[in-house]
Amino acid sequence: MNLKAEEEMENDKSGEVYSKVVRAGKRTYFFDVKSTKGNDLYITLTESKKTFNEDGRDNYQKHKIFLYKEDFEKFREGLEDVLSKIDELRTEGNFNSETSDTSAYSAVSFEDL
Repeated sequence: MNLKAEEEMENDKSGEVYSKVVRAGKRTYFFDVKSTKGNDLYITLTESKKTFNEDGRDNYQKHKIFLYKEDFEKFREGLEDVLSKIDELRTEGNFNSETSDTSAYSAVSFEDL
């Protein structure tokens, strides 16, 4: 199979190009890079949380955000800003830190998604 055919298979009917799953306790986050029919890229961010019905059966609550290409840079700047502020507040000792590595949030790269 040639490279072009592999790329076409990777970019299937749903437009999914790349997916990253992050499991965090009871929540799972999905970072999905998709393409439009016009071959533009966008990101869907999905939070999935496992809950239980009254009868004990499990259920998943999902919340989804669509992030379009024209907003990538502003989103990155906003996320970097708030994560930097969190690091600052934790360093000042005003808030609890779940991790001793406050630099864990310092590098946000949408290319890694």
